[in-house]
Amino acid sequence: MRLPRTDRGRLLLVLVLAAAVTVFTATVPLLRDWFDLRVYYGTVDSWIHHGGRLYDYRVPGTTYGFTYPPFAAVVMLPMALVGLHVSIAVALLLNLAALAFSLRVLAGRSWRRHGWYGCALVACGLALFEPLRDTFSFGQVNILLLALVLLDCWLLATGRERWAGVGIGLAAAIKLTPAAFIGLLLVARRWRAAAVATAVAAAATALAARVAPDASRFYWTHAMWDTTRVGRLDYVSNQSLQGILARLDVPSREVWAVVVLVVLGVWVVRTHRAVVAGDWTAAFALTGLTACLVSPITWVHHLVWLLPSFAVLVRAGHLRIAGALYAVLCTSVVWLWFDDASGVDGFLGSNTYAWITLGLLLWLPVGQLGVDRSTLPRVTSDTAPAPMPAAPAIAKASAQPGSSSGATAATTGTAAGPGLGLTRNASSEPTGSTRPTAPNPQSSSSPASS
Repeated sequence: MRLPRTDRGRLLLVLVLAAAVTVFTATVPLLRDWFDLRVYYGTVDSWIHHGGRLYDYRVPGTTYGFTYPPFAAVVMLPMALVGLHVSIAVALLLNLAALAFSLRVLAGRSWRRHGWYGCALVACGLALFEPLRDTFSFGQVNILLLALVLLDCWLLATGRERWAGVGIGLAAAIKLTPAAFIGLLLVARRWRAAAVATAVAAAATALAARVAPDASRFYWTHAMWDTTRVGRLDYVSNQSLQGILARLDVPSREVWAVVVLVVLGVWVVRTHRAVVAGDWTAAFALTGLTACLVSPITWVHHLVWLLPSFAVLVRAGHLRIAGALYAVLCTSVVWLWFDDASGVDGFLGSNTYAWITLGLLLWLPVGQLGVDRSTLPRVTSDTAPAPMPAAPAIAKASAQPGSSSGATAATTGTAAGPGLGLTRNASSEPTGSTRPTAPNPQSSSSPASS
């Protein structure tokens, strides 16, 4: 099918797609009734206005309460000044702004080439992406954390390393998962940025300890280690390595630890290769993939961390592969095994998103930065590798025996800095559905939702 070439035809296509997306999101039972946001709001309201303790609050009719580090509650204190509906509206606006910033970082300067038409098509596609749908309808913080982390990606990729680490440090103080990116800074030997991130996270945690000393003591000595506060490991929404093993009824923590170590080894090798090539987008993408895999619990909405991987795929020219994987992540296919994940079909199907994450970690092309030399990331570290050779030299080298298969596409991208080249915790968060009293608050009872 040929895409329209006139402005009228493009506008008509965008309107048709927008209508289809609206009908889909309005009729498919995927809305979460702002469950997680209601957890945040109820916790802060109970803490400030009723003298309650942070980790004692439960959403009425459920057993689910606040499970983030205390600094997250400190950041959410403004909720105590407004009503729930205002909090929902502000959360939507913040998530939209964070998403726009994240896409701007990932797309680089190339987004200008595609104008309103390209932006409209991307918006329609993002509205179908299940992790984003869930993040918005739960009222989750995932996109905000992604934006903070990508801020540091942009700083590193453009040579503005003075403030690099601040975003990662703040994100790690709000939730544990982004602490993986401090590991990335260590692998990349960006000692100053790693120190800044660690210092910011420690300072934010100390601030929370001063504001809420009892809650901080309880979290770091008890709540952080109690996974029963979050949900069942074998629940189909858990698309981590631990989730796969739990659905296989493999309770051994030793087996999980060995698998995690293997995955971390792959991450170190591939991330180091990306950093040596100056490909910070790929390095951050690989770290996001690894964080999702090694966390004991990775709910479907946590998979917004896969967005940078799709940016790398598109930049490298693998449009069909990116489109196919992205389409699968829009289908809610894992919920077909909501009730029963046994058998070969259950093993393969219920873990579909985890297989995609693992495949991207193993195969994601790195070092394919495109031919626009004026916009390539600059390396300023004392331990920086030699400059990248010119694109024709890369193309020539890719023909040598033993070269990486991804190198053959080195001249296909048009990336700007950390951009696409085209205009995508141990977790400790509560999740919920439109039925607070349901036994599985991560989802409605429909296998087609999450």
